[in-house]
Formats: sequence, structure tokens, C-alpha cells
Amino acid sequence: MDSMRKFTFKGGIHPPEMKELSKDKQIECAFPSTKSVCIPVTQGGAPNQSLVNPGDYVLRGQVIARSDAFMSAPVHASVSGTVKKIENRLVTANVEAPCIVIESDGSDKTAYLPPLDPFACTKEEALARVREAGIVGMGGAAFPTHVKLNPPAGKKIDCVLANAAECEPYLTVDYRTMLESADKVVDGLAITVKITGAESGIIVLEDNKLDLVEVLSGAIDKHTMKDKLGVTVCKTKYPQGGEKSLIQTAVGREIPAGGLPADAGCVVDNIGTLVAISEAFREGKPLIDRSFTVSGLSCENPCNLKVPVGTLVGDLIPEVIKLKPGVAKIISGGPMMGFAMINANFPVQKNTSGVLFLTAKEAPAYEENPCIGCGRCLKACPCGLTPVLMNRALAAGNIEDAKKFGLMDCVECGSCAWVCPAHVKLVQRFRVGKNIVRAEAAKAKAAAEAAKAAASKGDK
Repeated sequence: MDSMRKFTFKGGIHPPEMKELSKDKQIECAFPSTKSVCIPVTQGGAPNQSLVNPGDYVLRGQVIARSDAFMSAPVHASVSGTVKKIENRLVTANVEAPCIVIESDGSDKTAYLPPLDPFACTKEEALARVREAGIVGMGGAAFPTHVKLNPPAGKKIDCVLANAAECEPYLTVDYRTMLESADKVVDGLAITVKITGAESGIIVLEDNKLDLVEVLSGAIDKHTMKDKLGVTVCKTKYPQGGEKSLIQTAVGREIPAGGLPADAGCVVDNIGTLVAISEAFREGKPLIDRSFTVSGLSCENPCNLKVPVGTLVGDLIPEVIKLKPGVAKIISGGPMMGFAMINANFPVQKNTSGVLFLTAKEAPAYEENPCIGCGRCLKACPCGLTPVLMNRALAAGNIEDAKKFGLMDCVECGSCAWVCPAHVKLVQRFRVGKNIVRAEAAKAKAAAEAAKAAASKGDK
């Protein structure tokens, strides 16, 4: 680590960190009061199909849903017990999705995979293990990890970045994971370097976590691949944890418009994902548990918890999570990019990084006013886009202009909305605009396929 230099990226903001609420709280294991879990059938990638039926007995770690699509990740039972029902339930983003409800029998029976030496197996065997373990990005996107680790031919990966920035306010679960499980973090990084054939693996910290440098460096020194691993420190700024910002800061490269980290020769993995990778090889354990932060000023006991995937947040209240009167907003994720939920009866998923219980003071409901064209959003945008012009184009119904101004390259970090003095709901507008673009693209693709099928039929 070059301790004399701390890098950063253009743009960004400095919202109150609020990490002191849970930063010093160890990750504690918890279990739902109902002894049941509600596991979404799909948790990243292409839709899965259930492999079980009501009445079936399943083991912890058993595959219960999967798809043959390459861009998919199987889902496993997080407890041993009986499948009670399969039905649509509320999940993150306030949508209903098929879920498998399992009632635990309290046993410790498991159906793990056999351990696999990540440094002795082939790349194909390693990628198959990552997929079979159901590992997805745990920072929020839930992108299937085996796909990320196997970029298209011609895209060489020379650097793996461990995203240790945890730039979202309130969230501290990655910090605690590095502090408590540094060996697994480093091992997961080393395995990822091996799979991708990268030349190096770098853990990228913000300078509000300097106490972790010694901890992580010590874990690196003990690993057989220590010569390829390192730690670097960047300035604390939101959204440092975004892939584009992280790559720009850590290695000085820019992802091209419409591109992916692989286009810059990088793979970026969240801290939780790296731990899951280590456990999948060393223990044969699929991704069936999730650690996350519980915080906010409406929470009486901010903490970091580890629960079986599918645990309903409401089933942790009040035995584990204790709330004060006056909860104004519940957020799944962080306050900048998370989703406001209508209630706490939603399951913890593979990509649930936090659950926040905010007061009205923490989550004020501002009235939206007309844009005054001040340009603050341009300075704050970490991607160098023009949010004000994107917003004007969308308001005028001009999708093509919005795309020209960078709509599809927006990472929805919320920096623009944070600095907007008019409180324009920029991120929501951009999300709607993106959905329109995707819907139009899907419609055009369907029309082209129909025309091709008709032409083929006519040729016969």
C-alpha cells in the first residue's frame, strides 16, 4: 500500500456517514421467531423454476430452484425442514415474486457440496463450483458471479478489485466482515485471481477504515498467493463503491460508455461475495446465509446480523431488532440506492446489505420544485453525465435525447438528487426512462424476430 497517496474520482458527494451507530457491533447470528423462511425463487439473473413442492422435506444447502440459462444462479434451502407453500410474496423493491416457504425442523442436517481445492482444479471446475453454490454479487446488484468471472473471449482480466469501500451511509457489515473474517476475504480474493488469470488482486478501502489495513495485510501475508495481493486506500466519498468509480480510483481506467468492468480489464467483487466464494470451495457451503446491517435512529439497537436467506425482517422484530416509536421509513439496502419498503414483512435476500429504520428527520419528505438549472448535478455526477439535460429530455418525452445525454450510463447512485436544491426526483425519472428504453428495445427485438420467422416461412 502506498500510504502517502489517497486517490479518488471526479464528482461525488459527502453525505453524513452515520456508521458510528453499528460500526463497533460484532456480527451476531439470528433466527426468525416463526422458525420459517420465505426464499425468493429467483435472486439474481434469469428466472428460476422451483424444484420442490409443498410437503417436500429439504436439507439446508439443497438446491430448491434453478434455471438452465447461463445467466442464472440456483437457490438453496437455508434451513432444513418442510416446504409449507409456494406463493407470491412481497420482496425488495415492493414487488411480489414467487417464494418458497420452509418451516425449519431445528436440525443441523445439511446437503453441502464436497470441498474443492480452488488451486488444484481446472477453471471450468472452479466456475461450475461458483455457479452451483448460487453465488451472486452481494453488494446489491445480485449479478451471477460465475458469469462475471468468465468474461467473453478477447477480454483479458489483469486485475481483481475487492470492493471494500462500503460507501453507503449507515452500512457497516462489510467493515465487520473484514475485521472478523479477514482470512476468508483474502482467500476469496486469491481464488478469484486464480479463476480469472489476473495478475493481481487489490482490496480497495476508503480512508475511514484505516484500522483494517493492518488486519488485511496480516491475512495477505499468511496466504500462499500473497505476492499477487495487496491493499490500497482511497479518499472517503460517495459513490466510491460503484464499479466505475472504484476502477477509476484504484487503477486509473475508465469503463467505456455502455461497457462493463471487463472492458477495462477488471473484475470487481464485493467483500461478502469473496467470503461466499471461499466458503463454497473450502466448506462446500452454498450461499444460504446473509450478513447485513440494521440501523437508523428509529432502531433502538443498531447491529450487524447474520441470518438464513429468506428470513422475514418482521420475524426479527422485536426479539432481535428493537424499534422506537415513530418509524418514518423502512429501507432495504442503503439510504442512497436502497428501496423504501411498505412494511418489514420482506425476506432478507442474497443481496440485502442492510435494513434501515429511519425517523422523519433522517428521511424528510421534500416538495419537488422546478429545476433552476444551477448545474450542481453535473458537478456531483461521478460518471460525468448531464442529469439536468437528461431530466429535461425525459420531461419532454424525448427518449433519444435523454440517451444522448447519458441516460443508459447512469448508475442511479443518487448523487445528483442529493445536491439538487429543487429536490427534483432525478433518480426515479431516470429509472422510468431506462425502463422505457428497455421496453422499446424488447418490442423491436420481438418485431424483428417475428419478421424473420415470417420471411423464413415464406421462403418455404
